[in-house]
Amino acid sequence: MNTNKVTGIIDIGSNTVRLSVYQLTSNGAYRVLDQGRWPARLSQRMAPDGTLPVEVVDELAEVLRYFSRICSKHGADKIRAVATAAIRQAANRDTVIQRLFAATGLSIEILTGEDEARIGSRAMLNSLSLADCFVVDIGGGSTEITLIKNRKVVHAVSFPIGCVNTSVRYSLGEEPVSQSVLSNIQADVRKLISKEKWISSHPNLPLIGLGGTVRALAKLHQRESNYPFPYLHGYELNNPDLPSTLGSLSILNVEQRRKLPGLSKDRGDVIVPGLAILLGVVQQAETSRLVVCGAGLRDGLFQETCLLNHETDSEDYVLEESIRNLNALYPVAPEGHLNQVRKLALTLYDNLSPHTVMPAYSRRILETASRLFRIGAVIDYNESADHTFYMLLHTIWNGLSHREMLLTAAIASYRGANPLRRKLAPYRLMLEDGDLEAIAKLGSLLQLAVALDRSESQAITSLELAIKGKTLHLIAHADHPLPVEHMEVETYAREIKKNWGITPMLTVHIG
Repeated sequence: MNTNKVTGIIDIGSNTVRLSVYQLTSNGAYRVLDQGRWPARLSQRMAPDGTLPVEVVDELAEVLRYFSRICSKHGADKIRAVATAAIRQAANRDTVIQRLFAATGLSIEILTGEDEARIGSRAMLNSLSLADCFVVDIGGGSTEITLIKNRKVVHAVSFPIGCVNTSVRYSLGEEPVSQSVLSNIQADVRKLISKEKWISSHPNLPLIGLGGTVRALAKLHQRESNYPFPYLHGYELNNPDLPSTLGSLSILNVEQRRKLPGLSKDRGDVIVPGLAILLGVVQQAETSRLVVCGAGLRDGLFQETCLLNHETDSEDYVLEESIRNLNALYPVAPEGHLNQVRKLALTLYDNLSPHTVMPAYSRRILETASRLFRIGAVIDYNESADHTFYMLLHTIWNGLSHREMLLTAAIASYRGANPLRRKLAPYRLMLEDGDLEAIAKLGSLLQLAVALDRSESQAITSLELAIKGKTLHLIAHADHPLPVEHMEVETYAREIKKNWGITPMLTVHIG
């Protein structure tokens, strides 16, 4: 019986209306099935009296009907639709909500600015491991700022400024934006947010950016720097990069911006006011760096709607939950085998690492790789190593930096030095001195751990190690003989010797 639960989340934003369709399986795995977006520009289309015109509401209703049909095709049993600043601030908001309900059957919640900040922060805490930070979400009609301390929301506020209504307020048309106008926007932003004294009382914290403005900035920066990693979430920018990017975009007219590789056409006219707001926040909060969060309001709404409340106090939670979710989505290896490989890999590392110099990341990354090394078998068992490498670089999971994700993928898929170099060639700019050697050592150690449970029986109850000369004696206490494991250890002995300078030899004690 199919016990999957499908939920549609619709975010009626001031700039864009977005849909995400989520699947929650019976074993607790979740993923996005489908997405949609419509550049509604509601804040830009308000009438002079502050109402949302009937024709705009009817167009929005058609978009919502279209999104509802997508949800139905996926078998959604629930659609949660929310509206943010534009409808919240509309003089005729009650009429708008009633008209939309009559046309679509959707009961639309109007979120307060504080709701937006809370839900966006929830999404961030479930996808990044930072403990202390600011969170900023620049929408079309509002900007939310939240202070996180020890992974708890301490303060949150919403300001009625966004990239769309700022564009309207300052009459930004199709032409370049002057430096004086940019300075005025930043000054007004700083004046507005200075009313919240706590924003300027915690200097040098990282700023976590949610929303389309920050994502657009990151895409442009990645393209300009030839960044090789295919992932926006977790991407970091130094604050000095922001003024130069804003300056280079402001001197272009809207048509020129729309032709920039990496910038969506419907963001060409609002990227400059959005970045001007962002720079004002950065200056007022005196943040140390900007980190992109790919999760946002829809993800937080899904978590609030469908998932149990998890304790996210621990910085390890995000990585643990990501690994759990990946293994639940792609259950290609028995849990007992993965746990045994993890235990054996760490035992090997803890005994061998004192005899050499290893990078600080080694144990944590080896442990992560030992729990994900079989994931590629969901595509094809024989080529599972290559598929594992690809999936870990292109599947959404959280809790590690981009470089750590690359290292994990390389270790989990390790099959020798030459294949390793070929895989990592496109990403060489992300690697540091000593990484290739460390990956080879840890990857071969993971191969040995897998070999020691090749029968997937978890027969080894304890493992002792002793180095004598150039031989690594593996003394295994096991429930039964291990002929397959003997053969597998001999298969990988050459790789261990090449990377660690010792040859493994397995001895088994039964009982």
